[in-house]
Amino acid sequence: MSEWPPAPGPGDRNRDWLDLGGAARPAAPAEAPPESRPEGRFAGISRAAAGVGARIGPAARSGLSRVRAAAGRVAGHPASRRAASATAALWRPAAAFARRVPWLRLSAALAVGLVLAYAVYALATLPVNGGLTVEPTASALVMRAADGQAFATRGVIKGAKLSPKEVPPVLAKAIVAIEDRRFYEHHGIDLRGLARAALRNAAAGGTREGGSTLTQQLVRMSYLSQDRTLKRKVQEAVLALWLESQLPKDEILTRYLNAAYFGAGVYGADAAAQRYFGKPAKDLTLSEAAMLAGLVRAPSQLAPHRNLDGARGRAAQVLDAMVETGAITTAEAEAAKRAPATVRVPTETPVGTNYFVDSVAESVRALIGTGPADATVRTTLDLTLQNIAESVIARRLDQDGERRKVSQAALVAMSTDGAILAMVGGRDYADSQFNRVTQAKRQPGSLFKLFVYLTAMRQGYRPDSTMMDRPTQIGEWEPENYGGRYRGAVSLRTAFAHSINTVAVQLAEAVGMPAVIETARGLGVTSDLPNLPSLALGSAETTLLEMTRAYAAVAAGAESIEPYSVRQILAREQPLYTRPQTAPTPARDQAARTAMLDLLSAVVREGTGKNARVSVPAGGKTGTTQDSRDAWFIGFAGDLVVGVWLGNDDNAPMAGVTGGDMPALIWRDVVTQALAARAKAGKGEAPRPEAARQNPGTSPGPRPETASLPEPDADPRARDLDDRDLTGRAVLRGSPAVVDTGTLDFDGRTVRLVGVDGLSGRNARELGRYLRRRDVACAPAGEGGAYRCSLDGKDLSELILFNGGGRASADATPDLLAAEEQARSNRIGIWRR
Repeated sequence: MSEWPPAPGPGDRNRDWLDLGGAARPAAPAEAPPESRPEGRFAGISRAAAGVGARIGPAARSGLSRVRAAAGRVAGHPASRRAASATAALWRPAAAFARRVPWLRLSAALAVGLVLAYAVYALATLPVNGGLTVEPTASALVMRAADGQAFATRGVIKGAKLSPKEVPPVLAKAIVAIEDRRFYEHHGIDLRGLARAALRNAAAGGTREGGSTLTQQLVRMSYLSQDRTLKRKVQEAVLALWLESQLPKDEILTRYLNAAYFGAGVYGADAAAQRYFGKPAKDLTLSEAAMLAGLVRAPSQLAPHRNLDGARGRAAQVLDAMVETGAITTAEAEAAKRAPATVRVPTETPVGTNYFVDSVAESVRALIGTGPADATVRTTLDLTLQNIAESVIARRLDQDGERRKVSQAALVAMSTDGAILAMVGGRDYADSQFNRVTQAKRQPGSLFKLFVYLTAMRQGYRPDSTMMDRPTQIGEWEPENYGGRYRGAVSLRTAFAHSINTVAVQLAEAVGMPAVIETARGLGVTSDLPNLPSLALGSAETTLLEMTRAYAAVAAGAESIEPYSVRQILAREQPLYTRPQTAPTPARDQAARTAMLDLLSAVVREGTGKNARVSVPAGGKTGTTQDSRDAWFIGFAGDLVVGVWLGNDDNAPMAGVTGGDMPALIWRDVVTQALAARAKAGKGEAPRPEAARQNPGTSPGPRPETASLPEPDADPRARDLDDRDLTGRAVLRGSPAVVDTGTLDFDGRTVRLVGVDGLSGRNARELGRYLRRRDVACAPAGEGGAYRCSLDGKDLSELILFNGGGRASADATPDLLAAEEQARSNRIGIWRR
């Protein structure tokens, strides 16, 4: 069995048994015999170990040779020689006294032997694979919304390994000031620091301060366990002395910064800078460097994404320490305290966006694989629309879900070029990560009639073409209309608008089911579509995303639409992927598409989708499956396409819910608020592809009625109440009493706030304290008897909803609904979990 470590051969570098990857230590010059040097007592251990090894055999010789090598290195260390010299000066008088008292000499020898034996044992049991074990993790994805705002992070940011020249001086000074002020003076162990920590801990009655140097901390992170034992302390001290003899101070400090844990799952200063501040370590400011330096002592407790106030308080202590050590001036410290560091990259993904984030992560893997490094992903997400969608669904399910036996909902919104703007994959991501937009396959019901009618329009049928609504039988299958009624001769426009099943089945038989399937495939449906007569009524299972992309293609006048959520992927500012700026291919059958838009607008204007009517031209289609197990509405307004599904995961029937019921109402609320938000933000309707317009020479059916989007109102928060009340109606003023958060009392006159369902109890008491001795002005708002009130020029209803002090009522305006959505998104007030 060969000995370990192997002896260096000719020309080999003289290297220690823990290879640090640096330059080898030069060979020591020849010295006098060990007995003539003060460290001779330490070297004697080596000779004794060799003698014992000769007797116990080859099996133990390998292990003892390690002890011998370690003891020899300890004996040769400058600190060991100084300690031996000091020991020799104290040894002579002690030895003279011991010669006069024989038993004392024996006891002292025994004590020294035990100490040395324990030291040898600690060295012999040094772990080969010690140190922190960092589990392998995927590279981090920092996701940014369409407006550039970072909203989510997945994975663990790894950052770059810094070299000594890349360590920012401000961070080095901050770490040294707070963790090891005498770092550049000691040789790995700071006896003065140990004494100071012991005194302070004794005065505090417990452990309040550690005495470990940065070198000792690096040794513990790199080679040892985190156990609090005497053996580990001895090992740590010996290795710290050894490490100081091997590496310069700047290299030790750099390795410490690259290995330290800074919370939020990140190791290393550069990763922490990227994680918390969205920048590399070289760009850290003084306040940011102070915050990072303060984290290493308690990273989990002080991580700024969870405890920003605690992290800032610790950063202030670091700044004070830097002043005390002369690293910065008092003026610099005060300036940094006045402008504390702010977390710029969120670490907690907003709960509702997790379904979208999952989808993006999957897309990134498909585009670039696992990725070589941390990456930033520019996505298509519209955060405002996402908040609107989450809020509307939550409110509808909270209000009607239990009564109507609806437990789940899904929604996807996209632009007519396929960009996914919002995605709600279920009621609660924490309860279920199953994405009902992309993963759930359900029967679409009458939504599938889009493909039947579009195929018919391609084959020469027109919206005014007439067919008979009558009992129909194909083989043994006899489809029925909803409600069991038959209307006789009806136009295709009427049949589609009122979702007449018998006409759809006859039409599919006339044009051929293979042609219908081909139309569906061309519009992006990839699920299995069996060639059966019942397919005309949506008996095959598809996903919400598949159906929504098909309707988006019809709305855009495009041959097909490819949904996407990733615009660009960057790694260290270098693009790994950029989506080509290409428009969808115009459809070849423009006359058929124009006729189809006529049919879809009729559904909203006069048919089963009347609940989806909004202030702009819109079109869409309802879908309901047998026993109300699934209810859908997919529609478009301008360049916005939104698909909604409601149902239960166990496929249990709902209580009479149809596509024109709750799904259409959800669609209407989302689109209404989205249009208002876009108008307020100054976003106009995107033009449709050129091919979507009527071509000369075509003879389409009647076009949908048109309506212009009204000019957006000014921000109500910027308008004074008296400006809104131009009709001379009485305005109530004063300091009202609070009945509940939606009702005020002006000297016996009750005022109900517009748009607010009030809460009593604690919420009402807090509002009362807020309004105490403050002047509130209220004016009538509409015919419902509600009032619009202002406080210091701000809308009181909006203030209450924004702070989670109540729920939006049925008469809430878009700006009030947006305020409630913001409170729900921020989890404040009644929305706090």
